[in-house]
Amino acid sequence: ATAFGSISSLGSMVFIKKITISNASTVNFVDGSSGVVLDNTYKEYLFTFNNLHPNSNSEPDILINFSSDGGSNYNVTKTSTSFYARHAENNDFASLSYDTSQDLAQSTGNQLVGHNMEGADADASLSGYLHLFNPSSTTFVKHFIANVSYMHDYPASWNQMFAGYCNTTSAINAVRFTGEYAEGSSSTIDAGDICLYGIA
Repeated sequence: ATAFGSISSLGSMVFIKKITISNASTVNFVDGSSGVVLDNTYKEYLFTFNNLHPNSNSEPDILINFSSDGGSNYNVTKTSTSFYARHAENNDFASLSYDTSQDLAQSTGNQLVGHNMEGADADASLSGYLHLFNPSSTTFVKHFIANVSYMHDYPASWNQMFAGYCNTTSAINAVRFTGEYAEGSSSTIDAGDICLYGIA
């Protein structure tokens, strides 16, 4: 680790795809489509979220789900855990807590990424990242870890952390990001971008 000549063999982050969002209800990254790679080329993939801005509906959410059939269905069984740190602008609350509203137990439903975001303010947004490990494996479950920061509807600074696994030995070959509000009503992500990288 101390030999300078060995640094080049430590791996690198390779840019794959950037999707710039403009009023989209879903954003899909599908292996083999539009230059997207989600296969055994890399053992780890990284998604970065840059200023995802929801529409103006009350307390909008951003969600994620995974597919093992090339995006025909986004319903992979998942188990996850989640916690947050939060602090209100008016200093009304500051806390660290487990978040039962964002965990899943053998569910095919969407994983919440940002929950009850500020939808009315033009400067409100969400930024962060998601790591997806070895999605092409047909032996092991597929782990994911994420950390996001966003402006909550209160308004407040909200740091959400979640992790889990897709409980399948089928390869994961597509990832979808979705906007919603009112716990299930379709909505949009008005702006921002999501980038995909492979970790070599």
